[in-house]
Formats: sequence, structure tokens, C-alpha cells
Amino acid sequence: MNLFLFLAILKKIPLVIFVGFAAWAYQSARPPPPRTLGSPDGPAITSTRIKLRDGRHLAYEESGVPKEIAKAKIVFVHGFGGSKYYHPFATVASPALVKELGAYFVSLDRPGYGQSDPDPKRTLKSLALDIEELADQLNLGPKFYVVGYSMGGQIIWSCLKYISHRLAGAVLISPAVNYWWANLPSNLTNEAYSRQLKQDQWSLRVAHYLPWLTYWWNTQRWFPCFSLIHGNPATISPPDREVFAKIFAAADPLQMQIIRTQPTQQGEFESLHRDLNIGFGKWDFDPLELENPFPNKDGVVHLWMGNEDLIVPVTLQRYIAQRLEWVEYHEVTGTGHTLPYADGMSDDILKTLLKDQN
Repeated sequence: MNLFLFLAILKKIPLVIFVGFAAWAYQSARPPPPRTLGSPDGPAITSTRIKLRDGRHLAYEESGVPKEIAKAKIVFVHGFGGSKYYHPFATVASPALVKELGAYFVSLDRPGYGQSDPDPKRTLKSLALDIEELADQLNLGPKFYVVGYSMGGQIIWSCLKYISHRLAGAVLISPAVNYWWANLPSNLTNEAYSRQLKQDQWSLRVAHYLPWLTYWWNTQRWFPCFSLIHGNPATISPPDREVFAKIFAAADPLQMQIIRTQPTQQGEFESLHRDLNIGFGKWDFDPLELENPFPNKDGVVHLWMGNEDLIVPVTLQRYIAQRLEWVEYHEVTGTGHTLPYADGMSDDILKTLLKDQN
């Protein structure tokens, strides 16, 4: 009798192990709740915010000339791991030029970043609608400009898709590219993808095919996670190193501390990981199928790219610009991913965007 009992128990051991492993895997893959802004244990709320129609709050910062006298009103969208403070037109553009052009800027913390509430239902479309609602609540008028950098540049495609009727013009600066957009040639995407770090190739595969695993993949210790989360220097080109050296040398230490810590203070999942899932996930439209949002030539779409960018493949940007003939493409020799922070580049971008505004 004891032998039969022992054999019965022995048969159940694999099942117990499997159930235990499944429970561990579920808990490991499940992201923790974000730190609640304004709560006793959460980050303090120090920024100006608006309340959106769904109850979320969006933090923003204004700069440039007063809104009431502005000739051009520009919404700036930050990139991966950034915040409303990662704003080249407020930090490195010439104040005299900004005044001459009559440019007003509002930069926002995207959902889950900085002091904007997370949006668990965030989609490509919802990001564009958040920008539109911000513009309406700030009374920017029927038309405004949008400028996005890096992952924020990728979001400008969503603005062109969903709120093009509200745009006076648009700028994409070093915009992230989704390697799975259907109309990108496979030979180009395969070549560009193969040039990415191996750890990034795997991180993007996880975000695209197994988005529920993104949190675990980027927090586990067995394999290297997405390089931009932990700052792998291999993604920094020589021109980028020069830009970073100048920024760090001139920056106030306290301000640099805020810039470093505030973007992900609510947690990495609702900011960085959700960015990966949306930016490199399955899109409900292909930017290469977009039609000219300004058929009457009452606006222009500009795409700026550095030819030494090691983060976003310049070869794919060239193809996109060739396919979308209504996009004005600007490739700058000797610059990397930090193009808008390179000497004089923010001024050039502003002048090019606003040269015909009158």
C-alpha cells in the first residue's frame, strides 16, 4: 500500500513543479502598479496639468513668446525615456530667433512619463487625441504645429493620421521606425535590423510578438535588456558623444538630476515598456500609406535625420521620404541621434518650419 501511495505522489510531482513554475512566471511577467502621483508614498505633483475627458491628467510646460502674441503655436513631443524638460527649442534654440519668429511652445509629459497619469488603454490614436485635447484646453486655436523627437517623432505619424485637420505643419526629428510596417521592403528592414545590437533585436521581438512579456524581459537578469534603458554606450555615435559632453558641461547639476529621474518616477512599465509595446507592436495603420495631409499646400511635413544615427536606421528614413513625396527630407551630415541638440540645428529646424508662416 505504501508503494502505491509513493508512486501516486511521484506522478504528481511534475504537475506540482509545472504549476509552481507557471505561478512564478505569471508573477514575474506581471508589472507592479505605478507609483501614484500625489499619494503619500508617490512622487509629488509640481507641474501644471490639465484634466482630460477620461479623468487622466497631462502635465505640460510652456516656453517661447507669450501665447497671446504668438505667430506660431508648437506642441513638442518628447522621446523614449524623456519628459517635457527634454525640449531642444526651450534649451538650445536662440532666444532671439524664437522671439523673431513669434514661436510659442508647449511640451508635455506623455502618459506615464514625468507627472502625467498613466494610460493603461494607451494606443496610437489616443496619443494623438491627447495632444489635440491639450491644444484645445490651452486655446491654441484651430491650427497648431506638432514637433516630435525620436519616439515622439514616431508619434507625429499618428497625428498626421488622426488629427491632420488640426495641423498647421509637422516635424519628425530622428523618428523611431517600426521594422514591421508592411510597406517597408524586407531587404531594407532585415539589413537595418541586423545592424542593431543583439539585445535590442531580442527586445523589439518581444515587444512585437510577446508584449505581455516586455516587463519581465527588461527587468530580468539573465539576458541584456533594451540598450537604451540602461544606457549602452555602443548606441552613442561620435557626434552624439560631443553633444552629450557639451550638455553635461553646461547643465545645472540639480536640473540634470530632475531630468534624469523624473521621466520614470512612476515606474518603467507605464513609460518605457509601454512605449516599446506601442511603438514596435502591431499598428492599425502604415505611415507609408498616408496621403498628403496638406493637399492645398497650406502646411508642410519635415523629416530631419542625422546620417550617423546609430539608434534609428537612416536607410529606412531615406526610403520613407522617397515613398512619401510630400515629406520634405533633411539629412544632416556629421550628426547622430542628438541632431536637435547639435550646434545650430534647433534654429535651422525652426526657421525651416516657420519660414513661410506669414
